[in-house]
Amino acid sequence: MPSQTPTETIQNEPAPTPAAIAVAGPSPYAQIIGLGAYRPRRVVTNDELCTWVDTSDEWIRARTGITQRRWAEPDETLAAMSVQAATAALADAGITAADVGCVVMATVTHLEQTPSIAALIAHQLGAVNAAAFDISAGCAGFCHAVALGRDMVQGGSAGHVLVIGAEKISDFIDRQDRTTAFIFGDGAGAVVIGPAPRPGIGPVVWGADGSQYTVIGQTRDWKTFMDDPTGPRPFIQMSGQQVFRWASYEMVPVANKALQAAGITVDQLDAFIPHQANMRIIDAMVKALKLPDGLPVARDIAEMGNTSAASVPLAMERMRRDGAVPAGGTALLVGFGAGLSYAAQVVRLPWS
Repeated sequence: MPSQTPTETIQNEPAPTPAAIAVAGPSPYAQIIGLGAYRPRRVVTNDELCTWVDTSDEWIRARTGITQRRWAEPDETLAAMSVQAATAALADAGITAADVGCVVMATVTHLEQTPSIAALIAHQLGAVNAAAFDISAGCAGFCHAVALGRDMVQGGSAGHVLVIGAEKISDFIDRQDRTTAFIFGDGAGAVVIGPAPRPGIGPVVWGADGSQYTVIGQTRDWKTFMDDPTGPRPFIQMSGQQVFRWASYEMVPVANKALQAAGITVDQLDAFIPHQANMRIIDAMVKALKLPDGLPVARDIAEMGNTSAASVPLAMERMRRDGAVPAGGTALLVGFGAGLSYAAQVVRLPWS
């Protein structure tokens, strides 16, 4: 597990507007100041999926909590969804794309090895002053990217950082595979991280358990496919039971360390927003963390499925839209996925 992390107390207070903070070199602290999301048009219900996969609505609900998911249409590309979410986040933050110093894209479903899709997104947004790069940390990618954005703002290498978590996983699943076809969905979420006069993003607690490297991955690597293109193309595969056991137990100490690093207890949280991998994993973590009764818990998975790096910002956006969390409330974010990688931090939520 990660080593001891320094404490920075996160207070439950409304965030000041971006215009109230001068950007000149390093900032003492960073905060999320804007949020946006994009959900694909097509809704795929369990009943529809069961017309081509040997399963049932009851079975899917009982094991995952999923009732439906969104799959992107051909025109809803990874870049297009990301630009939509990012545009909304920039407007919410009250800044323009030209104010962005860096674009960080968390995804595992970019269809090109190089260049980064972040560079294309920055160009399409008009973020002419921004560095841009992708990170691959599976379903933990968004929390990794938030940690990088915080450090860039506080270190002075960027005044504002646009963080995007987006996936078009429907391009990477075997739709006949009953172990994965019903789990995954598509979508994009984005946040803007900017300077703050007090802590708004707690220190990250993160790591990777490489002994679990094969638990989530591809059915075959691309070199094998290139050597024998007559065989099946690579698809995402997952050992669901191993992921369930690992996440249900190993993520609880990580979450507790993130709370300690932020200088708060579970009683001071306003929301719990974990990666939307499986409703049973979420319930197991809620119980093990001894979260207070009535604490709002993100359950976006029921209608979106597992959207990998997009799941945390999409869940955050739903909680905002539903009015589940007060202005400036604190939330514990937890991401975990392929690698097996993980990251957690406490943040002040970006709405008033």
